[in-house]
Amino acid sequence: MKKDLKAIKKEIKALSTKVEKIYAIVSKLKKPKPVKKVAKAKPVKKTVAKKTPPKSKPTKMVTAADTVFAVIKEFKNGVNAATLVEKTGFNRQKIYDSVKILKKKGMVKSPEKGIYVKV
Repeated sequence: MKKDLKAIKKEIKALSTKVEKIYAIVSKLKKPKPVKKVAKAKPVKKTVAKKTPPKSKPTKMVTAADTVFAVIKEFKNGVNAATLVEKTGFNRQKIYDSVKILKKKGMVKSPEKGIYVKV
């Protein structure tokens, strides 16, 4: 019985070495890449020519004078420079320059010193 077990043990070792060799060979082989399917040509769709949109006028940039004038329009009895600074967020010099431009255009008048009213 011991001889049979030893013989079986020897055969198992021989088989295991063969399996290891086969495993090493198989692991070296590269896996085959999947074959890509050839894409069929898609039918050509007819395209309708797009109409060009009508050209619009470019938007006008809002200037500091426009912003100041918008605030002056809100007050019927007039507004002072401090309120303009608060509402617009501009500094005093920019307010004064904007008011000067508006006065030249005739959009604003100054009934009193430092008070500005829409004409």
